[in-house]
Amino acid sequence: MIVFKYIFWVLYRIWFYILVGVPIFIMFPILLISILKESWYPFFFKIARVWAKVILIGMGFGYRIDREQIPEKGKSYMFIANHTSMADIMLMLVSVKNPFVFVGKKELAKIPIFGFFYKRTCILVDRSSPKSRQAVFLRAQRRLKSGLSICIFPEGGVPEEDIDLDEFKNGAFRLAINHQIPIVPLTFADNKKRFPYTFFSGSPGKMRAKIHEFLSTENLSIDDTKLLNEKARNIILKQLQVFNRKGFS
Repeated sequence: MIVFKYIFWVLYRIWFYILVGVPIFIMFPILLISILKESWYPFFFKIARVWAKVILIGMGFGYRIDREQIPEKGKSYMFIANHTSMADIMLMLVSVKNPFVFVGKKELAKIPIFGFFYKRTCILVDRSSPKSRQAVFLRAQRRLKSGLSICIFPEGGVPEEDIDLDEFKNGAFRLAINHQIPIVPLTFADNKKRFPYTFFSGSPGKMRAKIHEFLSTENLSIDDTKLLNEKARNIILKQLQVFNRKGFS
């Protein structure tokens, strides 16, 4: 029986990369046109949301999104969530309709086909380089001024398997305070079980997400960064504990 499980996991991973790559390959001319100008990014974002739905459905991931508050059209936000899976990107795209730009690690730009568009539409960061982190702020500021939102996974990477939620970096919160935009915390419940970074694991099933009530940055200063950080983290951590008590659906 265990042999069949390993065969399934190998094929399941291969199928994921097929679902990631084939739609991009098919829509390559349209995608290429959509990234020629930054002002056309909202059109690219709409295509990306369709791409994300294709992957989630194709992997057998049904998803349920609960919303305590809905982002307003035309407003900029800072979207944050816990990070445990490659599927986090897809679930974030499906959960949020407001066009946003990911801030993500530069290593993903090496993935064939996907990486071509990733590095041209996302804000890449080398977390080991202070110069790179500073450049992130400058690029994010430009995107916010154009009316877009930003999405950051504030753990700064994927935590160890036995850690439910790692400590948050301050970058997302400083940026939100600087631009006086609301923080929108999201909790992803099942992504670690459905499609973790551990190769021989994962299975089809439901993914639960919750968009929490927004955290205002109005009248806050940089001195409030740590407090805002801890408040956002506690919201997500408590929701993870609630999801864990309910079990996987």
